[in-house]
This record gives sequence, C-alpha cells and structure tokens, in this order.
Amino acid sequence: MLNFDLTLRRGDFQLQMTAALSEPVTAIVGDSGAGKSTLLALLAGLLAPTQGRIVLADRVLVDTRRGVFVPPHQRHIGLLFQDGRLFPHLDVRQNLLYGWQRLRPAQRRYALDDIVAMLDIGTLLTRKPQQLSGGDRQRVALGRALLYSPQLLLLDEPLSALDSRLKAQILPFLHRVRDETGIPMLYVSHSRAEIEALTPHVLTLADGRLVGA
Repeated sequence: MLNFDLTLRRGDFQLQMTAALSEPVTAIVGDSGAGKSTLLALLAGLLAPTQGRIVLADRVLVDTRRGVFVPPHQRHIGLLFQDGRLFPHLDVRQNLLYGWQRLRPAQRRYALDDIVAMLDIGTLLTRKPQQLSGGDRQRVALGRALLYSPQLLLLDEPLSALDSRLKAQILPFLHRVRDETGIPMLYVSHSRAEIEALTPHVLTLADGRLVGA
C-alpha cells in the first residue's frame, strides 16, 4: 500500500496530490508538464515536497510536519527511465549487481540467476551497455532495479524510446514482473496500448492535480 499527500511549489508550477494505491500496477497518464515525472521524483526522494507525507508499506518515508525525510538510497524503490541509464564502464553482470551488492544479505529477495532467467538475459552478461540493443538495455535496467529488492517500482515511460517491435518484446517481461514478483508498480506512459496490456487502474494528471482515477 502506498499513501501520499503531497504539495510541491516550484516557480509557477504547483503539484498537489493525494492518493492511496494498492493495485499491482497503477498507470499514470497526462499531458507533458502535468506532473507525472515530478510525482515519481517525489516518491523516489529525488525531490523534497514543500509539505506532505509519503507512507509505503506502513513505513513513513516523508512527513514534513515531523521533519522526516528518508533519503533515496534508503527507500528501496526501484527506478526505470526511458534510456535505462546503465553504467557504461560496467558490463551487464556488474550493472545487474550494482545495487544488490549494497544490500545486506537479509535484504536480498532475489538471486542473480533468477532475474537473469526471468528476463532472458543470460547471453548478455559479459557485454557492455554500448553493445546492447535498446530493448536489451531496458531488460538489463529492469533486472538491476529488481535485484535491488525494491518495495515499489517506478517506471517513467520505459518503452517510449523503443520501436513497436522492441516494445512487443519487452511487454511480456513486464507482465512476468507483475505476476511473479508481487512488486507494485507505478507506470508512466503516453501509450494506451501499453497501459491496457498491464493494468486497468489509471490515474490521470493535469496541471499538477489528479483529475481522474
């Protein structure tokens, strides 16, 4: 369960949103500038709200009244962006294990072999990111996020840079993540086809507000 009640003021833009989410996947839609990526940044801890509260699985991550702000690296939230953002100097295996190695053994929910098998990336382990296709990079980035054992996955238009063929290849892996890991996801996309393939639960944003659910 994710609960948030957030206000952020930056220049002329103001975000003000309240929601309680408990579905396996919740899609977030809205025009450019509606506040979709800003909301994800607030949840991940990359931005601090002007005021508000975030509670994830009964753990308070932000409470501005009480001065609580859990930093990003302590939130155990996985992020996946359009370009994957893999470390170019590391091979695929090293990228996958980057966050996993920084967890205590008791915090590790998944083994490398399990995620490699789920995402079918066993043949890629010794390659560098620049040797991968766009679809392969996104699968590796998704694997890295999963091996971090997140309590929540935030996906910010993860397929928007891919052509229709690669999108069709990646969507089944997102289905497997949804169905096999139990990790809740917030999925930002402009593609109705992607959203309909993953979830019926949609939040619509406009001008920093929730206008439909």
